[in-house]
Amino acid sequence: MNIIFENSDFVIFDKPQNLNFHSEDGDAGFVVLATQQLHVEQLYSVHRLDKMTSGLIILAKTSQIANSFANMFENKDIQKFYLALSLRKPKKKQGWVKADMGPSRRGTYKLLKTKENQAITQFKSSTCRVGERIFLVKPHTGKTHQIRVALKSIGSPIAGDIRYANADEAKKEDRGYLHAYALQFSLNGEDFSFICPPSDGEKFLSDEAKEVVQNWSKPWELF
Repeated sequence: MNIIFENSDFVIFDKPQNLNFHSEDGDAGFVVLATQQLHVEQLYSVHRLDKMTSGLIILAKTSQIANSFANMFENKDIQKFYLALSLRKPKKKQGWVKADMGPSRRGTYKLLKTKENQAITQFKSSTCRVGERIFLVKPHTGKTHQIRVALKSIGSPIAGDIRYANADEAKKEDRGYLHAYALQFSLNGEDFSFICPPSDGEKFLSDEAKEVVQNWSKPWELF
């Protein structure tokens, strides 16, 4: 797996799409594969990505650094940015989705009418090829399936997302089109910024999508 950055405290991988974060049904998950690749006894997960989601993910090398990252995530001191692509026109091209989330059917989630512990998602979007729209998404909270549910709520479920888009259409796609694109944070007095454009997915790799992503090369300056 592609290593984006490594130092004595942590390592950042570009997680492949369609790979479980944890081992499942006898198949080694991302954390196990990363540990084997670095030839270390243990790496510590501090956040996670869904199976279909590719992109930047941090693994700490010590429990102390893992605790530091956990506190940073809890205090919203880490900025995360995602790319998503949809085959449906959104109800609004940019803005916010703010609502509580709750479980729905078959392991999915839905937005609720209450506003007690909201999932907060900020986004902007741009046209790509005909019938395709790409989104730059900044989640301000870290709920399970948050981005997938938020984009579905504005009428733009993620292409290839079997759970939240039209299942028959989704199965025809070469991947689920959600990618962890950028991270920005400070650790022990040092500032870190990382971007990682998608490396696979025919729609992500179109000239039109690449041009838009290039214009979003410093996403922390866009929100």
